Amino acid sequence: MNKSIAVIGGDGRYLELIRQLKLLPDTTIHLVGYDKLEQGFTGLKQVDFSDLDPGSLDAIILPITGTDDDGYVNPVFSDDDIQLTSDWFRQLKHTALIFTGIANGYLRKQAKTAKKQLIPLLNRDDVAIYNSIPTAEGAIMMAIEQTDYTIHGSRVIVAGFGRVGHTVANKFSALGAKVSVTARHIKDLARITEMGLKAIPLNELKDHTNTCDLLINTIPSQVITKGVIQGLPSHALIFDLASQPGGTDFEYAEQRGIKAILAKSLPGIVAPKTAGQILADVIKQILNE
Repeated sequence: MNKSIAVIGGDGRYLELIRQLKLLPDTTIHLVGYDKLEQGFTGLKQVDFSDLDPGSLDAIILPITGTDDDGYVNPVFSDDDIQLTSDWFRQLKHTALIFTGIANGYLRKQAKTAKKQLIPLLNRDDVAIYNSIPTAEGAIMMAIEQTDYTIHGSRVIVAGFGRVGHTVANKFSALGAKVSVTARHIKDLARITEMGLKAIPLNELKDHTNTCDLLINTIPSQVITKGVIQGLPSHALIFDLASQPGGTDFEYAEQRGIKAILAKSLPGIVAPKTAGQILADVIKQILNE
């Protein structure tokens, strides 16, 4: 049975995603919001949103950012206004799957009201773990660009030992950095120690920053507080890899003269092809279940 998929908006990652979806057998791909690209670039027909029949779609792939609070999609490769209204959601097939990177209140409400399955890809463990690799490589790239010393031998503190924090700590340690990791849970502190890294309870972080060259946050709540920043040496850098608005008191960091960078969407910046491949693999797996 032929499947019909609409890719509505998207960034550079989606170019690889589209290439992968083209390989699916018995599948029709509709591209919406790609009119700035030549049709020959994707090899697929581009359609206007108004010409898309929602009742014929088996899956909808929205941008990583989803929609805004009014249902508007921000298409990188188009200047068109694309709004997903309540009526549009109601017209979708009962079995239609809605893929997005992140889901705000609007998307969740519309999917629930229309009784459609919403799949926020960035919330999935598999996507997050795969994405942690280009995220860590992006952090390494930033460290090389922003410092005048080697990563090898530098003193790095990673805040958080989740899916991203684990990979970041591992990659910096492999390059010879002296890595400490802060976490809340006892089992995480035990695992950090087992890896040969220094474990710091999160509530004691402020007591360990006085010798830190690079502080990397992966926790999506404000844990890099004034007290933590106060202890940093003047040359220290903060990279915040957590989702916006990050977990750093950026205002106080600026007051102290500490450079703090909120690094958003590193997988899409550092390795868009790999990031697109990751999304495609997971989407194809879900479609085939």
